[in-house]
Amino acid sequence: MGALFARNGNMTRNQQHILYRVAAPADSEAIVHLLADVFPKHDPPAVAIGVTTPEFEEFVRLLLPQSEVDGLTLVAQQHGTGELAGVMLSLDSASPMPEALDRLPPKFLPVFEILGHLEDQYRKGSLPSPGESVHLYLLGVSSRFAGQGIAQRLVAESTATAARRGYRFAVTEATNRTSQHIFRKNNFVERVQGSYALNPVFASIVNHGGPILMDKAI
Repeated sequence: MGALFARNGNMTRNQQHILYRVAAPADSEAIVHLLADVFPKHDPPAVAIGVTTPEFEEFVRLLLPQSEVDGLTLVAQQHGTGELAGVMLSLDSASPMPEALDRLPPKFLPVFEILGHLEDQYRKGSLPSPGESVHLYLLGVSSRFAGQGIAQRLVAESTATAARRGYRFAVTEATNRTSQHIFRKNNFVERVQGSYALNPVFASIVNHGGPILMDKAI
């Protein structure tokens, strides 16, 4: 799936009470629930294929083991309560996708195909080396914390964290106009664009244009 967020906003006073840190194994269930609450409701491809909350929970759980190995996923956490406000689930671009993805319902295939085609066009057969490129994969912020600039800050903190670890590039597939705006504001550059109009499965979301693969030197 591509990177998503529903809303963006300027930093407010409440933003001072949000902590940004690398995710820990203890965050796993909170990450699953947050992303599975956001994507089926707000991510255009997920909405178009009719993915359910339990189906998306299964998808996120399949990604978490590799996410924990790579140590690149960041969370935004409310100071004091410990509530998870947002997540930027990220992987090393060289890390393999879990083989168990084929257990997911066939409805996921059109999304995997359109995003996979973008990456194929971008990579042109050249695969990144481990530690070279970070893939910003799933971006979500709880509706309770919308409008505080958390999504934009998560992207900035994620690229900074990867850069400190020696990564040189960050890449994402932004699946809607809002997430595309967030990544542009973080100086990501558009590289390859897809079109939802090419697949009737996405007929209900053609107004979103299509997903855009974007990258940035970090």
